[in-house]
Amino acid sequence: MKVLIAEDDPISQCLLQAALTEWGYEIVVATNGVEAWHALQGQDSPRLVLLDWIMPGMDGLEVCRKVRKKLTLEPPYVIFLTGRNARADIVAGLQAGANDYVTKPFDREELQARLLVGRRVVELQQSLAVRVLALEEALAKAKQQGLLLPICSYCKKVQNDQNHWHSLEAYMAEHADVHFSHTICPECWEKEVIPQFWKMGLPPPERPVE
Repeated sequence: MKVLIAEDDPISQCLLQAALTEWGYEIVVATNGVEAWHALQGQDSPRLVLLDWIMPGMDGLEVCRKVRKKLTLEPPYVIFLTGRNARADIVAGLQAGANDYVTKPFDREELQARLLVGRRVVELQQSLAVRVLALEEALAKAKQQGLLLPICSYCKKVQNDQNHWHSLEAYMAEHADVHFSHTICPECWEKEVIPQFWKMGLPPPERPVE
C-alpha cells in the first residue's frame, strides 16, 4: 500500500523511509505542505498519510483540513507524526480531521501497529466503495429498464432484458416481489359481466366486494 511521508526534516524522513520500506509499503515523499497536498490529488494518490505539523508552505493542520473538505468515497487515513505533544495540540490535530496522532520520537513497533490499523480501515473503505458503485450501477440499470419496459399493445405481455416475454403478473412477481389477486373493477363488471348474464336470461348477481 502507498504511504505519503510529509516531512521536511531530512533525518526523520530517512528514518521513516527505511522503516516503511522494511514493512513493505510503497513510499511517496513530500518535503512541505504544498507538495503533500498535491500528492493527494491524483486518482492513485496515497491512502495512508504520515503528516508532520510544522512544514514550510502549508502546515500539516491546514493540509489535513483541506483533505477533509474534499468529499470522496475513499478518503486517506491521516496520522499526525509530530513533536507537538501538548494535549491541546493533539485535540487540535484530531479536530482538524486526523485519524490518529503519534508524537516524536516515535516507537517503531507502535508506529507499525498504528499503520496496520490505518491499512485495515483503508481496505474496508475500498471494499465499501466497490459495493456502493455496484449498487449505483444496479439502480441506474433498474431505472433505465423501468423507463423503457416494452409491453405488447395487444396481449399486454412484458419483455424482459433477455428478450423473453412474460405476463405482467409474472414479471412483477419476479422483479418487484409483487403478486396479484384477480378481481373485476366496477366498470368492467357493468360492461363485460352483466351483459353475459342478460344474454343467458339470468339476473346478474351483485359485484363481489374485495
